Amino acid sequence: MPNVPEGALVEILSRVPYSSLCRFKCVSKPWLALCSAPDIRKRSPQTLSGFFYHDEGDALRFCNLKGRGPPLDPSLPFLRHSYKNVHVEQVCGSLLLCNCWNSCLPSEGDYVVCNPATQEWIVLPPVVFLGQDQEGSHDVTPSVYLGFEAAVPSRFVVFATPHNVGVLSGEMAIYSSETGQWTYVQTKWASESLMDLSRRIRVFLNGTMHLSTRYNYNTMVTVDAEGKVWREVPMPLPKKTVIFNTGQSQGRLYAWQMGYHYGCQVYIWVLEDYGTGKWALKHTVNVLELFGRHCRKDGQYYEMFAFHPDCNVIFLTDKKEMTVSYDLDSQKVSVICTEGMMGLPYTPCFAELQSAGH
Repeated sequence: MPNVPEGALVEILSRVPYSSLCRFKCVSKPWLALCSAPDIRKRSPQTLSGFFYHDEGDALRFCNLKGRGPPLDPSLPFLRHSYKNVHVEQVCGSLLLCNCWNSCLPSEGDYVVCNPATQEWIVLPPVVFLGQDQEGSHDVTPSVYLGFEAAVPSRFVVFATPHNVGVLSGEMAIYSSETGQWTYVQTKWASESLMDLSRRIRVFLNGTMHLSTRYNYNTMVTVDAEGKVWREVPMPLPKKTVIFNTGQSQGRLYAWQMGYHYGCQVYIWVLEDYGTGKWALKHTVNVLELFGRHCRKDGQYYEMFAFHPDCNVIFLTDKKEMTVSYDLDSQKVSVICTEGMMGLPYTPCFAELQSAGH
């Protein structure tokens, strides 16, 4: 392409998916240098790379969807240079929220947000809730929820609530990487229910954190990154005994529920309107057919655990022998892992974190 100015070529390549950018390196030595430039790599669009999951021994593993070696070390060695113990609490898109400590007690450690692709990490300052001084700041272990979106790759937020309280009408702390500080606000949800800390379901979408509630499975609560907009959103079926999982894909919020009473089905809804809480049933899938089976035997258990963030693909596991992906459009089933695993979706991002401490 001798007639294309280098500046225009950089703009074109920065919009090419990262997997294609890697292939372009083989064209020539000048293209190898151009496609390896940090500025292009930081801006290159990414897609789902794989899943972090814990094996039976509770060791952190990584399942690579591309079938080649993992693009990163799941043991996170760049953190282990400073901490003896590293436990991944949450994966949100491209970032990991970890609890890291050197002593015998995890409660005496630090909460760290890291980017495995760039090996950057930021230590969050301690959370001090109302009525606590600095000496007592570790008496209450917070429950934390990470929020990150690729549309704003240099920014992330973290929400925290007192773990031993967990009431919707309590205090919440919100950390912003832009300020490097916690902001303390009073929650404004009308419900007196408890946040469901045990299920640990949380989705950050369009600048808003979505959380499930305990004892009231037909309601989800939301709060925006500034702590200004508080909502309670009804779930698709008004039954308190129905347990939903939630996720996001292509900028929309999805909910799904496994049904075992009549065969083995997964029901998938999409939220069409926040204001009215209107959901639409989009798909009903026979799970047994995906695993090549006609009936569910005693002890067999299936679970859908994730939505692909960029296309109509879901991921399911039998928790023992197989994990598969299913394309809802083409109805194609693909085996992604020959063991049962419940993974946390990960999409790499090479942009630098704002106010990165390391």
